[in-house]
Amino acid sequence: MKQTMKTTNSCAIAFNMLLCALLYAQPTMVLYDFKEPVPKQLVEHRQASTKWLGKGRFHVHLDVQGQWPGITLNAPNGKWDLTPYANISITLKNVGERKQTIGFRVDNPGANGTTNCLQEKIELVPGKISTLTVPIARKVENMTVNLFGMRGYPAEVGGSKTGFTKTVDPSNIIGFLVFAASPAYPVDVEVESIVAHDEYVAPKVKLLKAEEFFPFIDTYGQYIHRDWPGKVKDAADLVARISQEEKELVAHPGPASWDKWGGWADGPSFDATGFFRTMKYNGKWWLVDPDGKLFFSHGIDCVGLEGSTPIEDRETWFKDFVGNEPEFKDCNGKNLHVVNGYYAGRQPRNFNFLKANLKRKFGADWFRLSSEMAHRRLRSWGHNTIANWSQQEICLMRKTPYFATVSTGGKILEGSTGYWGKFRDVFDPSFAESIKKNMEKQRGKTVDDPWCIGYFVDNEIAWGDDVSLAIASLKSPKEQAAKIEFVNDLKAKYGDIGKLNAVWGTVHASWEALLESREAPDKGKAVDDLRAFYAKFAATYFRTIRDALKAVAPHQLYVGCRFAWVNKLAAEAAGTYCDIVSYNIYKHDVSSFKHSGSKDVPLIIGEFHFGALDRGMFHTGLVTTANQQDRANHYKSYVESVLRHPQFVGCHWFKYRDEPTTGRGLDGENYQIGFADIVDTPYPEIINASRAVGYDMYKYRMGE
Repeated sequence: MKQTMKTTNSCAIAFNMLLCALLYAQPTMVLYDFKEPVPKQLVEHRQASTKWLGKGRFHVHLDVQGQWPGITLNAPNGKWDLTPYANISITLKNVGERKQTIGFRVDNPGANGTTNCLQEKIELVPGKISTLTVPIARKVENMTVNLFGMRGYPAEVGGSKTGFTKTVDPSNIIGFLVFAASPAYPVDVEVESIVAHDEYVAPKVKLLKAEEFFPFIDTYGQYIHRDWPGKVKDAADLVARISQEEKELVAHPGPASWDKWGGWADGPSFDATGFFRTMKYNGKWWLVDPDGKLFFSHGIDCVGLEGSTPIEDRETWFKDFVGNEPEFKDCNGKNLHVVNGYYAGRQPRNFNFLKANLKRKFGADWFRLSSEMAHRRLRSWGHNTIANWSQQEICLMRKTPYFATVSTGGKILEGSTGYWGKFRDVFDPSFAESIKKNMEKQRGKTVDDPWCIGYFVDNEIAWGDDVSLAIASLKSPKEQAAKIEFVNDLKAKYGDIGKLNAVWGTVHASWEALLESREAPDKGKAVDDLRAFYAKFAATYFRTIRDALKAVAPHQLYVGCRFAWVNKLAAEAAGTYCDIVSYNIYKHDVSSFKHSGSKDVPLIIGEFHFGALDRGMFHTGLVTTANQQDRANHYKSYVESVLRHPQFVGCHWFKYRDEPTTGRGLDGENYQIGFADIVDTPYPEIINASRAVGYDMYKYRMGE
């Protein structure tokens, strides 16, 4: 026994030595290992606290009071030179009781979350140790090509291999930010180490100068300086793809087990109401189609003509540009709304390369033919839903069930903020009036149409933390309806302004003075009142929309606002008033996803995607994969995780075709995220994956 133990120990030692040799074969630089306490002058706190626990354990606590609670760990000597390294990794352990999403930012001087920094996030499961790796996308010196208005740039002019526009100078890394975005609950993590590792190898591409690079987009909207499978060479090639795809669609007409709606014809039958509805069956939420068959909404967003890119100030970018030819005059237009980027505040001239390519491909009857093909494609690919942002003319062909889109309007909440814009004042009469007006426009179209499953109203609006809208109301002018409503509630509760002052720690001379003030109170002292009004605000938002929608379209479902940022109070209100609560979830897997509200309600995913850089595009989108096959594998895995989840009744991919190579006018996005490319050629890898999961999705969801 003793001899055996000795032999075993010797083997273990030898194995560990080999493992260490392998690990350190690549260069590694330890930036923080927390074996010693971190000097106080190196740590900055924002709604956060830290504690060194010894033995390489550094505890970080993030409060719920701030929108971006976090800590900054600064470089001990002012900066690190990480030029030799390819990646930076942080190892974390979630020591809290709930799943948490943590952000990690790598900073140069002047970092602001948008420029001079790199940023990634990771979802941490309680009790689990995880490592987040950030590739060091680096600035290129002496660039001679000036590009703008895009999120990702080609490697030939110094774009990073990951396709992201955020870059840093690796020789001047000044610190790291560990943070959370408006957490609904306190965050507790242990940071175990931060290291730079792997040798940096420059991309094996020739960096082109301006005289070599321009023009870099061909007449079809494709990148000139690379080749790839599926790239269109000429107009004849484009037309030939119609007959090639026709053979594919005939060979794969769609699942034989579906009814005309895409419901499970071979599955159990329930009451046929003539419209879509929800129900719980065998412990899982489902949609039920108009004929009473179980229905899981497997769909794609943006089925239509999205493909416009700004041309203004970029005239030298495009070779053999056809925008001035009579046949393609109607492919030109103006971008009326720009969120951010180079064209912010302007209305640049746009050109729609996709529309031009469809005209070349299908001829004079291009819109009807390409629209009919869209319906055939979806069914062939295992999809039964035309999802959000899609062209209404295609939806109203009534060949595939669809979701419609309605927006809100009315006066804005002046004190609010948000990526896509300020919040609406739900207490102002103009809010309810806008919903009624927009729903009335749907009469004779989507209203009472059995093919219309329901309505998404709004998208990714800024719910913030569970006091943000209350504070935004107080920071608004005295005429703001939401502010008047909040102050009236406080009057009813406290009666005397002195009692409010005693609780809040304020010195308002009167209720009128509170109305006049645009200062935010101390969150800690006013938190109960702030949360109470936030809950009222959220309930008013969802109830007002629900009532206006159902007054016009009682047979269609209200599917919420597609949460990207959410807190418990907003989620609770959505669960109370929506038929289905919607989330946009850009992750690899949703098996462990939990609705932020407490009610057991049906959920749907309004957006997800994966992208890669092996087909001539410059940006992968929000979730990166290595290549088209890897993207396809992630697609199948993601949808299967949705099918296993008892609350989800569907998931919708964003989007039908790739975004323009040179960026959409709205915000410069140029993501490789389509089921088809800018010349309307489907990607075979993801199509095969979609069929593999879509054709058998009902049996898979039932566990058969």
